[in-house]
Amino acid sequence: MIDISPRALGGNPLGSNDGRGHPVNPATGRPYPPNVVNEGDFGRVVAEFWADGPNSETPPGHWNVLANLVSDELAPDLRIGARGAPADRLEWDVKLYLALNGAVHDAAIAAWGLKGYYDSSRPISLIRYMGGLGQSSDPALPSYNPAGLPLVDGLIELVTDETTAPGERHAALAGHEGEIAVRSWTGTPEDPTTQIGGVGWILAVDWIPYQLPTFVTPAFAGYVSGHSTFSRAAAEVLTAFTGSEYFPGGVSGYTIPAGSLKFEKGPTTDVRLEWATYFDAADQAGQSRLWGGIHIQADDFAGRRIGAQSGREAWALAQRYFDGSATP
Repeated sequence: MIDISPRALGGNPLGSNDGRGHPVNPATGRPYPPNVVNEGDFGRVVAEFWADGPNSETPPGHWNVLANLVSDELAPDLRIGARGAPADRLEWDVKLYLALNGAVHDAAIAAWGLKGYYDSSRPISLIRYMGGLGQSSDPALPSYNPAGLPLVDGLIELVTDETTAPGERHAALAGHEGEIAVRSWTGTPEDPTTQIGGVGWILAVDWIPYQLPTFVTPAFAGYVSGHSTFSRAAAEVLTAFTGSEYFPGGVSGYTIPAGSLKFEKGPTTDVRLEWATYFDAADQAGQSRLWGGIHIQADDFAGRRIGAQSGREAWALAQRYFDGSATP
């Protein structure tokens, strides 16, 4: 079980997961209540909630949805930057959409420029390729290759005659002795509405991310994460535009009903995702791609830092358009 409330998660320094949460809701002056859920449910929910793949509003669109919800909660006291007289809703929306979408547009240019420059691999390529080479931990063991996967007990293991014996952990991999096995999600079940793929031992060369078969790993480079870059840029703008890094009331969230997941049956109970700040939500969007197996941590952290710069610079430019010192 894991506490996913703002008192336990969030408050990360930029480009890290080192935060220790927020002890007090600044809007109420009271501690955030605990929100304890099954960790397996949490990981699956986060991966699906922030996926924003085909037939969705996409990651930038997701932040427009959040911006609209924030605007509705702040109305009618809509003060841009929390200063001056209240703006009418039309002025607020036009300026917010300009700043927000200008920021995520700039973030996209930065992120995809780096993707093209570095052309880095995704987890599915890394794990399958390295697992196919062998293990890099012990030259005295079979299938040694210095570019292979490191052996980690209970996670990445060498398949042997002993481990494939009936009743042993790799029994289902009999005939693949000498190959590398990983303990991972086993894939989409035949009926995702009533069945789970679950976790088990599979060959590293068969590893797949937590995705539907029709929702494959994107066919472009991993570094940097678009989700992380878009989301941090949007969070910077929402923080500046509303005058606070905190969501209205000090917290926001979304409840994922039990049994509503698409990739497999779950979650086992209702799971409410909660965020104290826009930055906390943005960090979770980036983390979601690790839960789903679409990115590695380096993609996420660098994306957050680039998104922060994109968002701040976009906000500075937007203000010049607002005051008339810049023209199209």
